[in-house]
Amino acid sequence: MTTQLPERLSPPATGQQADWPRAANPDTPNSPYESMKPPRGSANRGRVAVLIAGVCAMTVGAGAIGGAIGYLAAREALSTGTAAPVAATLPAPVPATPSAPVAGSIAAVAAAVQPSVVQLDVTGDSGSGTGSGFVWRDDGYIVTNNHVAGPAADSGSIKISFADGSTADGTLVGANPGYDIAVVKVDRANLNTIAIGSSADLVVGDSVIAIGSPLGLQGTVTTGIVSALNRPVIAGGEGETAFINAIQTDAAINPGNSGGPLVDSTGAVIGVNSAIASMGAGLGQPGSIGLGFAIPIDTVKRIVDEIIASGTSSTPVIGVKLEMAFTGPGAKVAEITGGGPAGTAGLAAGDVITKVNDQIIADATSLIVTIRANAPGDRVTLTVVRGDQTLNFPVTLDALTS
Repeated sequence: MTTQLPERLSPPATGQQADWPRAANPDTPNSPYESMKPPRGSANRGRVAVLIAGVCAMTVGAGAIGGAIGYLAAREALSTGTAAPVAATLPAPVPATPSAPVAGSIAAVAAAVQPSVVQLDVTGDSGSGTGSGFVWRDDGYIVTNNHVAGPAADSGSIKISFADGSTADGTLVGANPGYDIAVVKVDRANLNTIAIGSSADLVVGDSVIAIGSPLGLQGTVTTGIVSALNRPVIAGGEGETAFINAIQTDAAINPGNSGGPLVDSTGAVIGVNSAIASMGAGLGQPGSIGLGFAIPIDTVKRIVDEIIASGTSSTPVIGVKLEMAFTGPGAKVAEITGGGPAGTAGLAAGDVITKVNDQIIADATSLIVTIRANAPGDRVTLTVVRGDQTLNFPVTLDALTS
């Protein structure tokens, strides 16, 4: 399906403090969805400094309290004529022995998944930033977002940091901006791979865990649930737009989590974290408000396998241009592209597509993400309103290669 994409934003300014772009929404000037890639530099160091300062303050406070207790104990001993040292009456400290996490707990899942999660430090013509990813194959293939790794496509660089503290240079194998998926390769073998799950069986309320490098803090673990399924989201970056039939979650996801895994309670990846909702424009760097969005792993599998095999991947299309300003219900066809599946099936300009199979179509974005949840060659049934008629058209999806 060819579409007239929403207005694209300008790429971020060069330099370390790159302001990674917010996505364009066809119906509103400023989309509430943000790609998540924080700038590197003094801002993150400031945050860490605040945390360290807080720890120091707590240490000083604890020392003052301890001193006060010691003074009172000593005064009491002198008044009774027994001036034995206070320390002699205290039990010797017992070193803490860490216990193994309980099987099936969040701690156990995090411990199992962490070795497969990486941090990507990416530089390109438009700036630099930090994102997340995970090991797909033990021979060095890593999955992340296109808006994370894409800026390095021409003359940039990618540094991969592993959970054990080691690093390696990465090379961009290929990407599909329409799905916001990219594959990076490092020259290593026997890497810890993540377990690949399925997003088809998810239900709202399932427990999920997000792991990544929000604000550059590698190895951060957050938890939540699946808040909604099949949420149409427009995201992306670097002047490119992605249409995602997303898993919505309330697990805390922040800039830097992009490309990292969303895993289920068994530790299997069921989505790639890609976007967050923001309160609006002009409020500075976006942060978690409990509305995060991940690309379903069942869609990711096909894209990644195609990129590894050929360096490219395909996007399913029906061969129409849509009226993006049409508010629905349904998606209005503006033009039939010559020789495409829709024209062959009998659709015409002015038709309003209201369903794909049994999935209700609310607007143009809903149609795009629903079609892209399929694969080229799949056969779907389009329900169309034409005047006062409701018609059904079987359509075999064509492929657009990126």
